[in-house]
Amino acid sequence: MPKPHPLSLEGTVVAVAADRGHHFSKPPQDRIVLEEGHGVQDDAHAGPFVRHRYLARRRPRLPNLRQVHLIPSELFATLLKAGFEVGAGDLGENISTAGLALERMPLGTLIELGPMAIVELTGLRTPCVLIDRFRAGLKQQVLSSAETGPPFKSGVLGVVRAGGMVAAGDTARIRLPSSSFRPLPAV
Repeated sequence: MPKPHPLSLEGTVVAVAADRGHHFSKPPQDRIVLEEGHGVQDDAHAGPFVRHRYLARRRPRLPNLRQVHLIPSELFATLLKAGFEVGAGDLGENISTAGLALERMPLGTLIELGPMAIVELTGLRTPCVLIDRFRAGLKQQVLSSAETGPPFKSGVLGVVRAGGMVAAGDTARIRLPSSSFRPLPAV
């Protein structure tokens, strides 16, 4: 699989996943529906307020900046080289893409998915202890050892700005914000 160019503004949706329950992995689906201001229809992390279990217990009225989790599928090949077989949906992502350096995109980047859906990037997904429960030693693999670039390699999070259906094979187009570059924060 080709490595994404940091400035690539067009890629492809490789897979989509959703799960009504709060499980670490999400089963792949034929298609998912994104709902504006809500997230992925029939997914445990959808809603206007934070649904992440740890955060929701402490501050249940926080805005949900984690409505959609996207991950570059190129990560799967990197992890396989390190001895970890990981596939679409395994890390809890809703959308796997190819050809986009998602973690290097600036805050506020819009990603057009398929014919109608738009997701605005809000931050980097922070790897937690559940990653090691899924596969022992995997968390270390998604922490960046580089001095430059994002601190994590476990995808990005966003909110739905325009709803629509998304399926494997759809185009994923980047619209960069007009403001100055601000790196994605950990969310």
